[in-house]
Amino acid sequence: MSLRATGLLAELGAATPLVAAPMAGGPSRPELVVAASRAGGLGFLAGGYKSATQLAAQIGAVQSQASLFGVNLFVPNPVPVSREDFGRYRSALERWIAEYVDRSHDAGDTAVRERLAEVVLPTDARTDDDGWNEKLELLERQPVPVVSLTFGLPAEQDMRRLRATGATVMVTVTDAGEAARAQAAGADGLIVQSTAAGGHHGSWAPVREPQQVSLRELLAGVRASSDLPLWAAGGLSTREALHAMLVHGAEAAAVGTVLLRTNESGAHEAHQQSLGQASPELSTVVTTAFSGRPARALPNAFTAHLTAEAPVGFPALHHLTSPLRRAFAESGDPAGLNLWAGTGFADARQEPAEVTLRRLAGQ
Repeated sequence: MSLRATGLLAELGAATPLVAAPMAGGPSRPELVVAASRAGGLGFLAGGYKSATQLAAQIGAVQSQASLFGVNLFVPNPVPVSREDFGRYRSALERWIAEYVDRSHDAGDTAVRERLAEVVLPTDARTDDDGWNEKLELLERQPVPVVSLTFGLPAEQDMRRLRATGATVMVTVTDAGEAARAQAAGADGLIVQSTAAGGHHGSWAPVREPQQVSLRELLAGVRASSDLPLWAAGGLSTREALHAMLVHGAEAAAVGTVLLRTNESGAHEAHQQSLGQASPELSTVVTTAFSGRPARALPNAFTAHLTAEAPVGFPALHHLTSPLRRAFAESGDPAGLNLWAGTGFADARQEPAEVTLRRLAGQ
């Protein structure tokens, strides 16, 4: 029997209780969002790391083909890092780059060596708000049906501005305390994210090693402190897993990693290949090494050598490692890429996203 949308998601117009989660950095292309709509679900554009101009173009591309979709924004909630910790980590990165260049030379890999030799790491801990106000202004000019928020709560006046656009406002929470605060702030619903999720853990107060709580347990704790609609997220990659979350209090399931290898995914080719080649028994890792926020990924040389060195500090570490990650991406080498992956990565397939989503819905 196929899974049918209920509650808030059904009111929005979805037919199935499936949400294509926002994946910042490239994977959540308009094509993926439109595919989610065709499958009867709801897809999100990822506003994080994009300029308002880039996001506007993507919104326009989706609006021309789908009426139900959402936009995700990173809430300004910088995590400070001391000058000393930043400097120590920068030095660790420089040592690792030098060692990797030497190994690449021995292996005859000139493409990687040449690009890494050109990498210049920032010397200052840069912080910014990811173009927050410009994106709010964009959504006021170009309203969308749903807005989801990650990394915290916006200021009261900004929450009022979002609600005034007519959007349904969903807030990502990772514990009962965040859920209660989100409800008090006027959220229409909650995206309840466990640490099994790929990519960034959405905690409002991140630590290097988040407490491992099952999604089922997390849903129960959040339900005890909030009566808002709950959308479950984290490690959901099979119909059985989705159904279990619906039985335990969620009205919908958000999936991300399982879509990374689909035809419409914008994930880097090396990322997709790494997912396809990884053993199903491989354990993912949680690391702050790429961005200064804990995030779950496939292990690689970068995580193996730098996870223990990396402090918490966002977005400073994101900006620090960006030139390095760009060099690895340009050379197609996954050893230095942030290979975001949830615990259900082995279920990701090369196929149309609509096929994946319909299979998860039991259609």
